[in-house]
Parts: sequence; C-alpha cells; structure tokens
Amino acid sequence: MIGAVELKSEQRKVMARAALAMAFCSGSLAAAYQLLPLVMRFPEGLAQRLAFAIQADIFVFLWVLIGVQRVSSGRFRSAADNRGSAFGPPSPAIAVKVAFLQNTLEQAFVAVGSHLAFATLATGPALAFLPASVVLFAVGRVTFMIGYPHGAGGRAFGVVTTVIPTLFLYGLSVWLLAST
Repeated sequence: MIGAVELKSEQRKVMARAALAMAFCSGSLAAAYQLLPLVMRFPEGLAQRLAFAIQADIFVFLWVLIGVQRVSSGRFRSAADNRGSAFGPPSPAIAVKVAFLQNTLEQAFVAVGSHLAFATLATGPALAFLPASVVLFAVGRVTFMIGYPHGAGGRAFGVVTTVIPTLFLYGLSVWLLAST
C-alpha cells in the first residue's frame, strides 16, 4: 500500500515527466513539419495518403508484435504462467510484460485510428506528422518499457510520449473536418 507522502511524490514525478514528454513531442512534431518536407515528397491522392499511413503503421504494429513475443517467451520460461492466462493471473515473472502488451495494444489501436483519419483529411507538409507520430510512438514504447518497473513516475514519459501525437492528430483531424 502506498502512503500519502509517497503518492504525492509519485504524482509530482508523473507531472514533471508528462510535461517533459509534452515538450519533447511538441518540439519533435514542429521539427518534422518544418524539416521533413525538405527531404521527402508526400503523397497527394487519397488512396496514396492512406497507403502512406498504413505503411508507416507497420512500425506501430511491430511494437504489438514485440509485446506478444515478450509475453509468449515469458510464458514459455515460467512454470507458473506456462498453462496460459485462462488458468490465472500473470505471475510476477511476466506481469510487467503483460501490462506492456496490454498498454501497447490499446495505444496502437487509437494511434492507427488517428493516423488513418488524419490521412483522409490532410495534404502536403502536414503529412509529416504521420512519420513523426510513428517515431514518437516507438520512443514512447521504449521509455514506457524501461520505466514500467519504476512505478507511475517511471512510465509517465513513455506513456505521454506515446499518446500526445495520437491526441494531436485526432484534434487536428476534427479541426480539418470541421473546416471543410
């Protein structure tokens, strides 16, 4: 059980790391918008923009695959978990791996949805937000995985770095839809 003092300390860590992640994402997305159009040409037609988003999302789905591999490998090595999830909750040997997979599945689903919606509405340099979002997804997953064993403060940067581009693209998509 966590005490009130420890909770307040953990909450401060979460807020500080969330703010850092928001600044990191904002800077990364702004840099992508400015720099990527200088080095790559973005697709123009709707089908090509959707294909661009789906191709970029291969790298989002790879994180789901990594999560699945980590859980299955952990189950293979753990007598307590070998029978499978139908026979009980995960043991401490794979609990973090299962939590990582669950969170990654959730984040991937909403991220890919934002990418596809955005690809139907955006054109030109704004499409730079798609590869930038995929890169930020990867940074978020790595830092979430590394920080998970260290509590909420440890995983805050990773989870916020994963979700900010998704929220940004949903917001931008709603704005683009409303302005058409």
